[in-house]
Amino acid sequence: MTFQRRLLLGFALMTVPVLLVGAEAMRSNALERRALEALGQGLGRGRTYAEVETAMFNQSEVLWRALSGLEPGARREYALQGEVVRYWFERWRGELRPDERQLGENVRILHREIEQVGDSVFRLIDAGRREAGYNLARRELRYRLLPALTEVNHEIYRRAREYSVQRAFARVEEVVNAERRALLAILVLAAVLGPAAAWLIARGLARPIRELREAMAVVGAGDLDHPITARGGDEIGDLARSFAQMTGRLREARAEQLRLNGELGERLTQLERAQAQVVQSEKLASVGQMAAAVAHGLRNPLASLRASAQLALRHPDSPAAREQLHAMVEEVDRLDHRIGHLLAFSRPAPVRPLREPAGPLVEGLLPPLAHLLAERRVTLARAIAPGLPEILVDPVRVEQAVTEVVANALDAMPQGGTLTVGARVEPGADGAPCVAITIGDTGPGIPPEALPSVFEPFFTTRAEGTGLGLAIARRFTEQNGGRLTLASRPGEGTTVRFEFPVAPAAVGAVPA
Repeated sequence: MTFQRRLLLGFALMTVPVLLVGAEAMRSNALERRALEALGQGLGRGRTYAEVETAMFNQSEVLWRALSGLEPGARREYALQGEVVRYWFERWRGELRPDERQLGENVRILHREIEQVGDSVFRLIDAGRREAGYNLARRELRYRLLPALTEVNHEIYRRAREYSVQRAFARVEEVVNAERRALLAILVLAAVLGPAAAWLIARGLARPIRELREAMAVVGAGDLDHPITARGGDEIGDLARSFAQMTGRLREARAEQLRLNGELGERLTQLERAQAQVVQSEKLASVGQMAAAVAHGLRNPLASLRASAQLALRHPDSPAAREQLHAMVEEVDRLDHRIGHLLAFSRPAPVRPLREPAGPLVEGLLPPLAHLLAERRVTLARAIAPGLPEILVDPVRVEQAVTEVVANALDAMPQGGTLTVGARVEPGADGAPCVAITIGDTGPGIPPEALPSVFEPFFTTRAEGTGLGLAIARRFTEQNGGRLTLASRPGEGTTVRFEFPVAPAAVGAVPA
């Protein structure tokens, strides 16, 4: 498992309880919504019966208007209201539970008796006995049937409210109890996963980095025979193997130098021996410098990761814990970037030159930068001449070199600015035509005293830098037969210039 994947696995274990809490909240919300829907259905049944009740009372009112003799269409309206009562009654009865069927039967009996009284009243009216019809309606409707209907209505509404509310309350109580049990299980899981993730991160980071740092310190002190153990196949293991290879080459070089010294013996002058010692010292100093840079570059981010992990363990459900997790992911990406720089600088890579048109090659480097430029509020200015000739380069190495320079330019403009990318044909340092690619920024520039050291490995003016960006860019440029120079003025910005010779077959096409 790689270094980055091991870290991400540890952080993923820490986020599992947060995800489970979110899932439980969504599940509880769905159950509560269903409980409310059931309550709404119970109340809706009460609204249906309200239509039945209203229609029955309206039918009774029509009967009284018919007794007054002032409304000739009352009989027709009475029959129509009876149809309305039957319509709503059938809908309401279809919604009743089995234990409520008797209430429905009572309502049906009352409505049938009301219609029987109405039919009797209309027969008395037709016989000219309006006063007898009035007495019958008052006695049967007002004093017997309507009070009975009111009493049945009270019972129906009471049962509907009790059933709907009690059922909804019981459902909500069940949801709350289930949610309590789920949250308790999540807390137990968090108590287990948190230490496990911390142990995984500590095991995957602390021990191999400590061993590598100790080995670098010993080798930097001059002991090239010290064993360097590469654990695992992740990025730290790759770095340890690269360092072991470098130490092996230094050891072989020292052995070869000693053999040559033994063969030459007295023929070597004191000056030659002094030069050999200077070369050996420079090599050892380079190893020691690399060890110090790696230790310094990794120690502070690891301390920040440890502090963030401890905070997340103490408060796993707080918003601050999630912020710390994001901060840890950013620190991991920064560590990965530093290690990638070290590997790119320490590993020899073969160069595969191809004939590439200079114009499309430079234009092809710009689209991937669009998102990063917009994020940094940096404006891109193009100054690419048309019809540029072909150059013989490895496009991957050229892209990497340009990317390192652009990254430095963006870091120099944290508040935004203008990035200028240009390309044109110019005479090179030897007078032969070359394609000059320039990258300029509007940052604060580089102090004059720092300019002689900008291409040295591990030299940087930024606390977060690795000091390898320009060194890598210069190596890749020179491997492709090119030349890299830099010009800067404090307060005006910095311009980096790549010079690549024109491909031999294209020399004759370049205008004088």
